[in-house]
Amino acid sequence: MDLKQYVTTVEDWPKPGISFKDITSIMDNGAAYKYATDQIVEYAKKVNAEIIVGPEARGFITGCPVAYALGVGFAPVRKEGKLPREVIRAEYGLEYGKDVLTMHKDAVKPGQRVLIVDDLLATGGTIDATIRLVEELGGVVVGCAFLIELTYLEGRNKLENYDICTLMQY
Repeated sequence: MDLKQYVTTVEDWPKPGISFKDITSIMDNGAAYKYATDQIVEYAKKVNAEIIVGPEARGFITGCPVAYALGVGFAPVRKEGKLPREVIRAEYGLEYGKDVLTMHKDAVKPGQRVLIVDDLLATGGTIDATIRLVEELGGVVVGCAFLIELTYLEGRNKLENYDICTLMQY
């Protein structure tokens, strides 16, 4: 299946000059959403993932069905102040400033094989912060899986020591 047929490109959103790749048109097509999920499930099996980790919010949309299909847990990574128990935190850079991601301190066990799943690999900042959180807890990042990679933003360069699976590249 050519998943690019199910991605809607929205020009000048959220600001002029941005060509936004909208995955909701994959999600609202059952066959496309299942196909995309199944592709990441196969990759997760290949890397022997024991838990799926996904940053909010689209990492939940892409990661949770993968965890469900594998019968493994899912650990959310959220913005500061959104998780109710003790957390660890990682700062990461934005275009203008910094942001913080957090993860429950007990979400990943030492030595656990972790697959990070998100919708999009752009600059790699969010995933780099997510990797730092997982590794601080002693998890082993066995791969990172994405629906889309924007190759011109070179996010893969930040993740050069990790195995990456992308279903589509622009």
